[in-house]
Amino acid sequence: MKCPFCGNADTQVIDSRTSEEGDAIRRRRQCSSCGKRFTTYERAELFLPAIVKKDGSRVEFSRDKLRGSLMLALRKRPVRAEAIDDAISSIEEKLLVSAAREVDTKFLGELVMQQLKQLDTVAYIRFASVYKSFEDLQSFSEEIAHLTAPAENITGSIKPKSRTTAKKGA
Repeated sequence: MKCPFCGNADTQVIDSRTSEEGDAIRRRRQCSSCGKRFTTYERAELFLPAIVKKDGSRVEFSRDKLRGSLMLALRKRPVRAEAIDDAISSIEEKLLVSAAREVDTKFLGELVMQQLKQLDTVAYIRFASVYKSFEDLQSFSEEIAHLTAPAENITGSIKPKSRTTAKKGA
């Protein structure tokens, strides 16, 4: 590991421990040339699925784009930064668990809406109004009614388009 201060390639690990979240190894290093200390993190490299846009083009999943969408919906709302980070991690985990190489924007949008519904209902409505492209007040009102419906009427599981399951009784 190169020293970020002097560029020397000879550094020593003085301490190693698991990060607080348990998803990385934190290493304290010291440069043998300049003597300065710095921290590095070792994480597993996981490949998230590509995102297939409405026009058929494919883009890499971007945590920054996801964060930007959530932040826009949550603008001026009382939601802690840790809760937003947890929502992003949850979405990434669901994408990884899907084991799909590609997912469409509809699937990703549904995951985002699921998280926003738990975080803040106003942010959920903001996101849904853009995501679902409401054409009139009626469709907007229906979404609000759906949001305020009893929890047992709302399905909580979402599956990627490539993995379909047969309905019971069909």
